[in-house]
Amino acid sequence: MTTPRSWLAPANDSPFGVHNLPYGVFTAADRPGRRRIGVRIGDSVLDAGAAARAAGAPSVLLDADSLNPLLAAGRPVWTEVRASLTRWLTEESYRDALAPLLLPLAEVELHLPFEVADYVDFYASEHHATNLGKMFRPGTEPLTPNWKHLPIGYHGRSGTVVVSGTPVSRPQGQRKAPTDAAPSFGPTRRLDIEAEVGFVVGTPSTMGTPVTLAGFREHVFGVCLVNDWSARDIQAWEYVPLGPFLGKSFATSVSPWIVPLDALEHARVAPPARDVEPLPYLDDRSGEEPWGLDLALEVRLNGHPVSRPPFASMYWTAAQQLAHMTVNGASLRTGDLFASGTVSGPEPETRGALIELTWNGENPLKLPDGSTRTFLEDGDEVTITATAPGPDGTVIGLGEVTGRITP
Repeated sequence: MTTPRSWLAPANDSPFGVHNLPYGVFTAADRPGRRRIGVRIGDSVLDAGAAARAAGAPSVLLDADSLNPLLAAGRPVWTEVRASLTRWLTEESYRDALAPLLLPLAEVELHLPFEVADYVDFYASEHHATNLGKMFRPGTEPLTPNWKHLPIGYHGRSGTVVVSGTPVSRPQGQRKAPTDAAPSFGPTRRLDIEAEVGFVVGTPSTMGTPVTLAGFREHVFGVCLVNDWSARDIQAWEYVPLGPFLGKSFATSVSPWIVPLDALEHARVAPPARDVEPLPYLDDRSGEEPWGLDLALEVRLNGHPVSRPPFASMYWTAAQQLAHMTVNGASLRTGDLFASGTVSGPEPETRGALIELTWNGENPLKLPDGSTRTFLEDGDEVTITATAPGPDGTVIGLGEVTGRITP
């Protein structure tokens, strides 16, 4: 089947063509106080609610001021809405009605596209976990005994999930270096990034009823990019014995566009070979095709590329993470966000955090302006982008997540 082409000609060669159609929320000068659902097509944003009315199919879901009502509507509705948007943007008969509803991307302000219910962060890259194990537990097995038996994760703070472009204030907290006699208080000296991929839950589940691997598609609406900022010195002092807290909860940045799961069918791949037998609820080796995803990330520091992490190398898939997250009976809520954990590959240039790229500060990064970095300085700006293969040789863009560090 040939990918349809849009009557908006420039969009046909874009990573944001009709094969993608990610959703976001925007405001514009014509109605500055009204948040609207937008669909990105090329370098334009389609006012989705106005488009539905112009096409003769008004929709309260697309007229909402966040994606949550659409997320809650469920997969049959998601499929129907996506089909309608594709039809409106490809059939010539809709051009005259919809063309005036396209706004230049550069002229809109993008907002957090959904109301975040709960936030969970995982630790799913074997390469990342192995690197950190080698740094902090030298001479021992890098992976903890549980690592290949379950997707390790922790609950984060949903209230500090922010949209791309939101400044990130350097957090303060207790810090204690191994050589210090006692902890001190002040701004983190080891502010780091974590290049991640996020998954947005649409359909809720019932408390006490786990979501199976096969239920992933029914509950997850789409994908975004995540930078789960980390204050490594605060985290190192506080995390024993209960895990991440203030070192992680100050900010988590997400991209403004949610790429529908349906747009990523051509990016599905098998995950890496598992060398430990998974328990049945996590066993994706038979039945439905596993949910590994061939996403190519890029991390830029002050405009300079410093890493290209491959998401296909992640040991645990998002479907396994969702199954584990609910196997104890925990329920899903519309707007839940769960993230992959740092995406790191096998090579030094594919590591998704500064702590790995600089090997805990031992090997500073050299930037084109002659400066070096071990961890982030005030004024630094980090941007994470990603692409995925689409149908017929096309490319799917996941947008970007950017944040600048302020004192």
